Amino acid sequence: MAPVLRVLSRTAGIEARVCVTAQHRQMLDQVLNLFEIKPDYDLDLMQDDQSLSELSTAIFSHLDPILDDFKPNWVLVQGDTTTAAIASLMAYYRRIRVGHVEAGLRTHDKWQPFPEEINRRVVSVVADLHFAPTEWARQNLLSEGIANELIAVTGNPVIDALQFVAKQAEPDSVREVLGQLRIRDGKPERTHPRLI
Repeated sequence: MAPVLRVLSRTAGIEARVCVTAQHRQMLDQVLNLFEIKPDYDLDLMQDDQSLSELSTAIFSHLDPILDDFKPNWVLVQGDTTTAAIASLMAYYRRIRVGHVEAGLRTHDKWQPFPEEINRRVVSVVADLHFAPTEWARQNLLSEGIANELIAVTGNPVIDALQFVAKQAEPDSVREVLGQLRIRDGKPERTHPRLI
């Protein structure tokens, strides 16, 4: 979602706030640091050996006061996490419009991946706009009865994020390792016996 957040922050007339549940804390913190995103709300809900029902209950109870306080016109969710599914339901309960980033991804097997396939479907049922990464994803949504005018093929923000990262300077730690391996301009020097 980082590339979407960057665009929203530069768009006049939009007040965007970031709320994270920290469902995947370690990965989340790495991404937040990389993209210099400071969440407005960090619920920090994940606990060791937490069940999906416990996580869902925590999201419901902690997100509701935020929606009540901020009163957004839209809630954007990305992907297929339990956080995305529950946040979409919460927005629906409060009659807040939902935009689903990475909409339409399907395996057509409700058990694979679990619980992500059902999370995707839940979000699609309540979403008001579907931002599909590919034409294939758009076709999945159309086959489920979602109106064409509610779907936009936008590409995948993960690709945008990768392109952003690729343009950044290499961290000193990476340069140091590459120097030890005698890699110059992305290619190993022929003198290094362990590299092909």
